Amino acid sequence: MNGPRILVVRLGSMGDVIAALPAVASLKQSLPGASMSWIVEPHWAPLIEGNPCLSQIILLDRTNLSSTLASLRKLRSQHFDFAVDFQGLVKSAVLASLARADRIYGFDRRAARESAASWFYSHRVPLRNYHAVERNLDLAAGAGATSLLKQFPLPAGVPEGRLPDRPFVLASPLAGWGAKQWPLEYYSELGLRLRRECGMTLVINAAQPVEVPNTVVHVSTLAGLIDATRRASAVVGVDSGPLHLAAALGKPGVAIYGPTEPARHGPYGESIAVLRDPSAETTYKRTEQPAASMRAITPDMVFAQLVRMVQPESQAQRRG
Repeated sequence: MNGPRILVVRLGSMGDVIAALPAVASLKQSLPGASMSWIVEPHWAPLIEGNPCLSQIILLDRTNLSSTLASLRKLRSQHFDFAVDFQGLVKSAVLASLARADRIYGFDRRAARESAASWFYSHRVPLRNYHAVERNLDLAAGAGATSLLKQFPLPAGVPEGRLPDRPFVLASPLAGWGAKQWPLEYYSELGLRLRRECGMTLVINAAQPVEVPNTVVHVSTLAGLIDATRRASAVVGVDSGPLHLAAALGKPGVAIYGPTEPARHGPYGESIAVLRDPSAETTYKRTEQPAASMRAITPDMVFAQLVRMVQPESQAQRRG
């Protein structure tokens, strides 16, 4: 490698790591000789394992002081020509500074999630776009990417647990907070209709067992979720990482939105249809129960969208 040494800072979370993948690929495409390192929290590392753009993954385990100190020593021992902070928080900006990179690129104070983060940047990049993926591409362009790619180099995942032998629809019902979630009983109603009218199973993926009648529960790690998403015929999702994973993989499906705004946080691309009640209020209040705007999207509404996507497979399955 005879190009620049670049540090990517994006610690988490799942959807945010995925949203940064095209920007990182764009930097590598534009600077093919670059050696790129990505610092990330261990829980999200399976999303970037084997990434062809990366020379190194640096894990930052903030639950363990000795591991944290070891990661910081590793950062400081390397010379980076520049760092790009895709997170826009003070903690991520501090990490970029501790790496002692010659230059640090980040969002300007109006675009950074915490305006104080911009104090740490030598180069502050204004935004032209609104969606998270496009915002990251803006930052990559500010850092020198001349060829902007809209590609998501994701790993294959690892088979975990049992999945149906026949085509299935995958759903991941949990989100960062309750207001963004669709009621669990709605998944049960949707699973019943899929089984009766399409002969297909609704699979619920979760990190822990959950009880949802008329569905099959698939418990897995993140690597298992990646594999299950690749194998699914379609997905049903809410504003959470698994939905953005499915969109990045080009899976068809239905996204259910309520308090958060699809224009900024919606699934990227055109493979997933978004349902949102017209009266939904955009708010980021972290309440425990599903918002009224989420309850307003009925299982019948989701099924009507979904059936058009899975009908060819279900008909072929019945003929088989």
